[in-house]
Amino acid sequence: MPRPSSPSPAMEENGAANSTIKTRHHYAPPWADVSIIGIAGSSGSGKSSVSDAIVKKLNLPWVVILSMDSYYKTLSAEASKKAFACEYDFDSPDASPLYGGLTHIAYPPQAIDFDALVQSLRDLKAGKRAEIPIYSFQQHQRLEQTTSIYSPHVLILEGIFALYDPRVLELMDMKVFCEEDADVCLSRRVIRDVRDRGRDVEGILKQWLSFVKPNFEKFVDPQRKVAGEAERQMLCSPRPNFAELSQNTDIILPRGIENTVAITVVVQYVEQKLLEKSKQHRAALTRLELESQASPLSNRVVFLEQTPQMRGMDTILHDIDTPSEEFIFYFDRISTLLIERALENVKFKEATVTTPQGHTYRGLRARGDRVIPDCRMGHVVIESNVRTGEPELKYQKLPRDIESRCSNVLLLDAHMSSGGSALMAVQVLLDHGVPQDRIVLATYSAGRMGLHRLTTVFPDITVVVCKLVNDIEERWIEKRYFRC
Repeated sequence: MPRPSSPSPAMEENGAANSTIKTRHHYAPPWADVSIIGIAGSSGSGKSSVSDAIVKKLNLPWVVILSMDSYYKTLSAEASKKAFACEYDFDSPDASPLYGGLTHIAYPPQAIDFDALVQSLRDLKAGKRAEIPIYSFQQHQRLEQTTSIYSPHVLILEGIFALYDPRVLELMDMKVFCEEDADVCLSRRVIRDVRDRGRDVEGILKQWLSFVKPNFEKFVDPQRKVAGEAERQMLCSPRPNFAELSQNTDIILPRGIENTVAITVVVQYVEQKLLEKSKQHRAALTRLELESQASPLSNRVVFLEQTPQMRGMDTILHDIDTPSEEFIFYFDRISTLLIERALENVKFKEATVTTPQGHTYRGLRARGDRVIPDCRMGHVVIESNVRTGEPELKYQKLPRDIESRCSNVLLLDAHMSSGGSALMAVQVLLDHGVPQDRIVLATYSAGRMGLHRLTTVFPDITVVVCKLVNDIEERWIEKRYFRC
């Protein structure tokens, strides 16, 4: 429809308000700006053990470790032959000029795919899913499979060159350098390579003397300058002052996993970061609630028609004396009506058909081959923190290539009150490439506040609701449906 040449003042006011809403209402989940901790050091210096100790102490599902070993490049046939003979330098420099302006490092190692690493970190920093390659040291090749990382709040990047590339350093929030005596590093490397990588002691020593030790002095040890000497002195003191690390978070960590003081410093830093993210997330949800209170419900919120049959089934569901079998039967019936109504919002495309009488008719046909049955299923588990009420993403498994192979996505939830979990679930779909206008949320009951939050942040999604309830109504449907 063409725009009027001279809009009325009311239209101008509404247009300005809509413009304000689009720029003001925004939802950022806790993983939107992941905190990255880099842990570098010599081979065998204890980087992996320190990373594991940090994750074990925190015991949280959204603190993950990313090893730079995954980013070794696939070797050619000639290079692979050298690798099996322990004659290939996995830390060899190429003949490029000075790298990134770092005068203390001469050339970048060609064995590491830094471009792929930087792209993965940038994707995670932006809240997107990253596909991490898998490298086999037994085959000296990258495997066809990849590992997906999505929604970490804190990422620990560990590897001998974790503090090497300037592009990686720009993304980091904390930098740690592990140092250990060379003989200890060698003994650890021998044990690891014999046990995990199928190598013999002679080949390990050959590679250590020919490549590992010389390249440590050239490329790994200079990364120590990225970390702070002042912190090293403080950590070695009997009574360290953790407050001094609040601003400058660079640490040199001697003695590896035995240095419990340094590991405690890193753990406390991570806990502080997680607390800040939690406060920001809850504040954002509260702000969305206040900003959306004065707004009317979006026209993309669709309610089922409250027929006598619908009101009767709803009464049966709310009756505490209703047997479980009847509850399941009537809830399934209402669910069917919800899905039927939701499918009316799927995308359509133009189609031309010929009638038996030979006439041509132009109409619409639903996109996609089949919608139900044989639909592709995915799962998203979001729990509310019992202490703060903040929604937390515990698990997600979506169909592969959901952004390209699914013409529409039905997001199903039995109950939506405040809308925090629904906001997070929609954000998960958006992070996986699903456009807003292809998402249809179907729910039995929803609170007005939750609907306001959801539709002001994501105005292009469609919400199908059976009935409107109080904003603070507790979830009860699952307990009765599953008899728990």
